[in-house]
Amino acid sequence: MEISKITPQAKYDKTHTTGLYLKLNKETDKDIIEKLEASGNKQGYIKGLIRADIKSNK
Repeated sequence: MEISKITPQAKYDKTHTTGLYLKLNKETDKDIIEKLEASGNKQGYIKGLIRADIKSNK
């Protein structure tokens, strides 16, 4: 019998979260990369933009 090595955090993440990946080109997306780097909190900045878009399209 194998002892489960899944941590409580890993169990929570599997149940409650989704990871997304965004691939940006260093040349053609340079403006986006620079803006994200300057924002500090990349995840919060992107979420804010999406939520503002959702609110404006209701």
